Amino acid sequence: MTATDSTVPTVQAGSFLTLHYRMAGPAVNGLPGADIINTFDGKPATLSLGMGELSPAIEQRLIGLPEGARVEFELAAGTAFGDRNPELVQWVARKLLNELGDPAEQYKPGDVVQFPTPDGMGQYAGSVQQVKDGGDAVQFDFNHPLAGQPVVFEVHVIGVL
Repeated sequence: MTATDSTVPTVQAGSFLTLHYRMAGPAVNGLPGADIINTFDGKPATLSLGMGELSPAIEQRLIGLPEGARVEFELAAGTAFGDRNPELVQWVARKLLNELGDPAEQYKPGDVVQFPTPDGMGQYAGSVQQVKDGGDAVQFDFNHPLAGQPVVFEVHVIGVL
């Protein structure tokens, strides 16, 4: 019995996958964007589609790919991680930061800070944008770092269950 294309498993909603993948930011001045994550030089990733491990837009692009496929695609600005939302840039009082973390912490632009979700069951991140003179408030950007950016995604589907 020989294998035919109809016996090769394909990615479906809910599939459990073993894959290598690379996600890169937008190209800058004609040069490829910097890798955000790249598993090609190490151990492959395992994930289940629909569990939120990849953005829904990326998952949609994987549906229908056969086991063994290796593809690269670009998602337009805002497609992978949504558009930037100016309402997600917010000032947080130093008093609250002291209650949530280390009162001696010195924040500077570019720092990424983890905050607990209101139910205490998870976390979300904010990137420091600026610190108010006197340090009584810190401005955070709670947008995904790639919100509003095009993203290049390369994948090699190793196994599909």
